[in-house]
Amino acid sequence: MRKYLYLSIIVSIIALQAPFAIAGSEAELDAFKKAIRVKYDLKEKAFRDNDPLPIVNQFYTEDVVSTGPGTYIKGRPALLEQYKKHIADTVRIESVHTHVNGDAGWDWANFYVTPADPAAEPFALAILFLWEKRDGEWWSPGEMFIVEELR
Repeated sequence: MRKYLYLSIIVSIIALQAPFAIAGSEAELDAFKKAIRVKYDLKEKAFRDNDPLPIVNQFYTEDVVSTGPGTYIKGRPALLEQYKKHIADTVRIESVHTHVNGDAGWDWANFYVTPADPAAEPFALAILFLWEKRDGEWWSPGEMFIVEELR
């Protein structure tokens, strides 16, 4: 009978801790979403300011890989050249599906682009941003995109 008492105490302790385990993962996800939103805001502002340097130097890691239809870019110098071609456009980033586990995460996002050329049509990219926490800060080491909007 005594072993059932111990077993019921252990089960009760585990049951009482379960909400805290869920809250901890929700807190981790909320903190991650806030941190990457700051990075997205930085990126959107850099486009408004026509300045690709904050994007390349404060959003992406040095070894970044960016790929999509007809595009494969590796490293900040190559990425900078790509951003220089499009920095006059206006962008808005909307997180759609976000996941984090410790120091790694990903975020599916809609990347809305309004080209600077008034004759060009606005479009959306479905983009998967990869995220890694390095020295306490979130950085994107890579992304993959298609011309599509996530629903």
